[in-house]
Amino acid sequence: MAAANAAYYAKGRFGQDFVTAPELTQVFGELLGAWAKVVWQLMGAPEGIMLAEAGPGRGVLMADALRVWPAHSVHFIETSPALRAEQAARVPHAHWHDSLADIPNGPLILLANEFLDALPVRQFIRRDTGWMERYVADGAYLEHPTDYALPDDPIGSVREVNEPALDFVRALSARGGIGLFIDYGPAESAAGESVQAIRDGAYADPLAAPGEADLTAHVDFGALKRAVPSQGPVKQNHFLTSLGLYQRSDRLAQRHPEKAMDLRLTVQRLTAPEAMGSLFKVLAICPPDLPTLPGFA
Repeated sequence: MAAANAAYYAKGRFGQDFVTAPELTQVFGELLGAWAKVVWQLMGAPEGIMLAEAGPGRGVLMADALRVWPAHSVHFIETSPALRAEQAARVPHAHWHDSLADIPNGPLILLANEFLDALPVRQFIRRDTGWMERYVADGAYLEHPTDYALPDDPIGSVREVNEPALDFVRALSARGGIGLFIDYGPAESAAGESVQAIRDGAYADPLAAPGEADLTAHVDFGALKRAVPSQGPVKQNHFLTSLGLYQRSDRLAQRHPEKAMDLRLTVQRLTAPEAMGSLFKVLAICPPDLPTLPGFA
């Protein structure tokens, strides 16, 4: 999954097979910019604050966020040369890094929308003889025994473990950074298989044509919450409406009546339980001494 997704994003295919919330409406990024500004104030408004984004796509979210809060310095965690070029066109004064570890020390607020779901998972399946780890070799699924500690689930159950996601939030927490993670997945850990591939806007075989499809897996927010101090997770519809999604969208529609219908449809897509509203969750990684952050009351 890791190698295939690295090849996929290196080609700059972001947005061709799926559409993310920042691409739907500028209001999404503006709300996150306002959120970051309030959080910065709750931190005591430290000088030299860095606003970063992991998995920034085409740079749309950050460009919209900076319209509300022009942070002191902007940092992108991005390895794709093609996507870096698109980001530079929208946020030319940004700094680019291959990993979180490359961002300089200092006060940091990090945004990550649909970033963790693209990180590779380990997949385990319960057989009669115990847990087996599933892996891919020569274009097919194979299994081998494992001593990885997993719950006593029924035979046939599947568990997924996203170790890179856990490593990322632990590293962010260890440096005292604050992170906002928006992604799809359950609020509590549960058995289930969620690895999927999207190619040309439709579901595809995850093993077919490596590097030509976007591979994702649901984010285990329960595991993240157990790993580091945090607030949430809350459902995306609760978070966005708490930040003023309806009000800001209405004001935008009043200024641009020709966009009013599209804005209403977008707000519905972002908040409806049967769309993105309940499936997507929001988790804030933050020091335990901070007050309740916006959107998490």
